[in-house]
Amino acid sequence: MEKKVLSVMKKAGKPVRPGDVAKMIGEESKDVSKIMSGLKKKGKIMSPKRCYYALSK
Repeated sequence: MEKKVLSVMKKAGKPVRPGDVAKMIGEESKDVSKIMSGLKKKGKIMSPKRCYYALSK
């Protein structure tokens, strides 16, 4: 599911909230939040402002 999340974030082209990503891929918001948290720890995404995530450069 990480690839799905990253793909949707790339398409969005702007910082997104986990809930928005969840709606786009048809998953539970809490599950997407966990995945995004893991991606952030790995350095693949960052949080430019509270509750929003964007792809790391």
